[in-house]
Amino acid sequence: MHVPDGFINAPISAAAGVVAAGAVAVSLRGARRELDERTAPLAGLVAAFIFAVQMLNFPVAAGTSGHLLGGALAAILVGPYTGVLCIAVVLLMQGILFADGGLTALGVNITVMGVVTVVVAYALFRGLVLVLPRTRRSVTASAFVAALVSVPAAAAAFTLVYAVGGTTDVPIGKVLTAMVGVHTLIGIGEAVITMLTVGAVVAVRPDLVHGARGLTAPLKLRVNGELVDAAPVAAAPAAAGSPKKVWIGGLVAALVLAGFVSFYASANPDGLEKVAADKGIDKNVEEHAAAGSPLADYGVEGVETARLSGGLAGVIGVGATLAVGTGAFWAVRRRKAASTGAQV
Repeated sequence: MHVPDGFINAPISAAAGVVAAGAVAVSLRGARRELDERTAPLAGLVAAFIFAVQMLNFPVAAGTSGHLLGGALAAILVGPYTGVLCIAVVLLMQGILFADGGLTALGVNITVMGVVTVVVAYALFRGLVLVLPRTRRSVTASAFVAALVSVPAAAAAFTLVYAVGGTTDVPIGKVLTAMVGVHTLIGIGEAVITMLTVGAVVAVRPDLVHGARGLTAPLKLRVNGELVDAAPVAAAPAAAGSPKKVWIGGLVAALVLAGFVSFYASANPDGLEKVAADKGIDKNVEEHAAAGSPLADYGVEGVETARLSGGLAGVIGVGATLAVGTGAFWAVRRRKAASTGAQV
């Protein structure tokens, strides 16, 4: 659902940029409460993992594909404020390095794909886990529902932005119906990916899942057919152990997905591209400002073999996103520590 340059006019793009900047500023402050010495590097990994999975377009209908948005996954794993920052980092790297998502539309993309998905998904997720039994199954089921709803919500948000600032004259009712319809199907894929990822982390380290914290009863895991208390989510870092194994496993998964599995992704246009072509939204689309990037369109300039070119681009993207994300989150963490020390 990466909005390119030319879909939305300059004034609304600028207004969306202000909204996105405000959301990032608020998230930077909020992330200080969510990040600690264990979760700061994991937040960078989450951003890199989302970048990798977004390369894996999956078919959803005839001639249409979809990919992970990631807002729900990021919010549940590392918190809503940090989740917004994760998606912002991913979109920034995609726009600058890979010419994916317009640079003038960056504010629109952060608002729609980051803020809307995170707010909708996390609010729904928290509501569900508070009323359902405190089990791993409830957490993963809540993640499924939250991710599923977040995608058509983002599609509706894009339609609202288009209704105000679209550069083509297309009936809004048709755009809304098409966008929500196809992105509901895409939401199913998003929900499955989110559920499996959250479930995998909860199974081995529930203390690292932000969305599982603050429960009034211990999280339950099923061991040999019986429900037992998981490690307390509020356990001290030393007691819970190092998250190194989770970090390494996640990084290896991201590199494999971006460097190898991405070659087999669907080549069909994603939901927004398909609706734009069918409804005429893309009549005024503009060439990306970074179209001359050596990594444009997720390939490495000068590498003739498609498989190798795409794989190298994916690995570079994962590495760059990991480096920028981890650096940013460590900076937020260090600022929190400095602020705490000053108060003491």
